[in-house]
This record gives sequence, structure tokens and C-alpha cells, in this order.
Amino acid sequence: MLRTPLIAGLIAAGSLAHAQSTVTIYGIADTGVERLTNVNAAGGSLTRMPNLTGTVPSRLGFRGTEDLGGGLQAFLNLETGIALDTGSLNNGGRLFGRASNVGLAGPFGRITLGRQINMTVLAVSSHVMGPSLYSFASHDPYIPNAISDNAIGYLKSFSGLTMGATYSLGRDVSSAGGPPGTNCPGESGTDSKACRQWTVLAKYDSANWGAAVSHDVMRGGPGAAFGMTSSAHTDKRTVLSGWGKLGPAKISGGVLHRERDNAAPLESNLVYLGASYPLTPALTLDAEYSRMDVKASPNDATMLVARGVYSLSKRTAVYAMVGRIKNKGASATSVSAGGAVGAGMGQTGLMMGVRHTF
Repeated sequence: MLRTPLIAGLIAAGSLAHAQSTVTIYGIADTGVERLTNVNAAGGSLTRMPNLTGTVPSRLGFRGTEDLGGGLQAFLNLETGIALDTGSLNNGGRLFGRASNVGLAGPFGRITLGRQINMTVLAVSSHVMGPSLYSFASHDPYIPNAISDNAIGYLKSFSGLTMGATYSLGRDVSSAGGPPGTNCPGESGTDSKACRQWTVLAKYDSANWGAAVSHDVMRGGPGAAFGMTSSAHTDKRTVLSGWGKLGPAKISGGVLHRERDNAAPLESNLVYLGASYPLTPALTLDAEYSRMDVKASPNDATMLVARGVYSLSKRTAVYAMVGRIKNKGASATSVSAGGAVGAGMGQTGLMMGVRHTF
């Protein structure tokens, strides 16, 4: 009960000392309970509380800005990813794993230094399903984890057009494992190319439609995960995406082309298409089709997802989602982000949850 007045008092004191500075505390708490089938080769089922995301990942963040005059502004962003099921940290165990950066903004655009989302995230940001537990990102877990360490970012918007780029000197210092912790710190005195990454974006948005294209190139380094153990290895992703309004409905989709050049080379196309329709002012229905096509391989997967979100207020909503994935060959893609499924097996997932923003 004493914490809120204390924080408010500290912020107020800071505002007295620096009248043009502001600090915003924000967050999202989103979790529920899900049921998954075929979580192993024996066909077992699992009931769990997911720790990665619900409709969106849970987080606690701080944004600060200061007006420096002449159209120049300083800013910072610190954002923590939280696993609500246990209270632990997501994003590779980092304290501020979703964002940890500082920068300057002005008529020239926005320059950001530190850990930050890269242009792959912005290229898919208009998709109706977002980073949901069941979404096209289940096929490629890098998509919701396209956040780069040691990065220099630039973004400029004008007349509906957004141009941006990032360059990372060492894309991932965490060795926690999985997509958010790939053990590629870079910044090497013996190999200047190790773990470097660059991304670029061109994006246009109007009132009724939008389109985006991005390109993402990451290099490997000694000991890096997923076979990316040399700076000669590259993993490239190109996204073409778009969205449009059809009456009250929103339709969005795209294709992500990937080429990985290492000891286990991979080429694939991920196609996704989604729609969102406000059935009432409080109830929204969403649906998505996605397919992963791995070239020269039978290891493909197709997924269908449906979701209903009911807003109890501007800040609180309840939701239910159902997903079904069909794996072929040795594909073992779970319908649920961070989940497991028997190789070549289908899987059905059902989740019900609550989301609150502040």
C-alpha cells in the first residue's frame, strides 16, 4: 500500500528538479491455463500455465524522456519480461530483456543505443495475432525474440513512410539456451565479424492499409547455438507483410523467407494470413492460417488458430484460444510457444486467460 505513494513522490521530486523530464511506469500481466495433446511420442497430454506469453508477453517497463530544446529529445527505455507462472525473468534471464536502451530523437529521426527490438519485429507488428501463444511465431520462435544486444538503431517516419535499421556488435550475450539465449556475444578482438547482425526496414501505413519489407542478417560465433559456431555462418530472414481494412474487419498476412548457411543448411518459407473482426464493441474474434514449407524436406507444418477476446474494461480482458497444428516428416513444431510435441504428430491446444494492462 505504501509503494505507490512512494514511487509517485519520487517521480514528483524528479519533475520539480527537471521540469521537462517525464518517467512513465507501464506493464502488462497476461496468463492463463492451457491443455495440449500429443506432447510426446507416446501421445501424452499436458495441462499447464505457460510462462512465455498469452495474447501478449507479460512485462514491466520504464520510459523516460527529457526535452532538450530545439526539437531535440533524450529518451530511455527499460523493460523486463516476466513469466507470471513463477515470477521469473524471460528473455534469456536478463533483468531488462525486452529493452535496455538510451537515445536521442529529433527532426533527423531516432537514434537508439543498447538492447532493442530490431526491424524484423516492426515488419510483422501490424499482424492481427501479434505475439500470441498460438500464432505463426510458433513456427519460427525467433520472431518474438528479434531483440538485439549491443545494437545501434535508427528510425525515421514521415508521410506514412517509416525507414529503419539496426546494427549489432554482438547480438546475444545470454547463454540461457533457446531462441532468447543463443550464446553469441561477439565484440571479439580476434574475429570482428563474430555475432554481428544488421536489419533494415521500409514500412508504409495509411488509414486503411499498410505494407512492410525487412531484411535480417545474423552471423555466428564460437560456441553459438543452432550450429552457428563460426562467423562464416549466416542466418538470413526477409519479410514481406501487409494489412488492410475491409469494413470493420482487419486482414493481415505475409511471407517470411529464411536461408541459413551453416553445417545444417536450411531454406524455408513461412506463409501466414489472419483476420480480426469486432463482433461487438467488447468482443473481438481473430483467426489465422500459417504454413511452414521447408525446402527439399518433408518436415513441413500447417496451423490453424482461432481466438476470442472480451474486454471487461479498457485495461482488462478475458480470452480463449484454440489451435491445431499438423506436422509432417520429422517436424516437431508445437502449436504453443515453448511447448513440445511428438515428431510428425498433430497437436491441439486450448487456452483460457486474463490480460491486464497498466
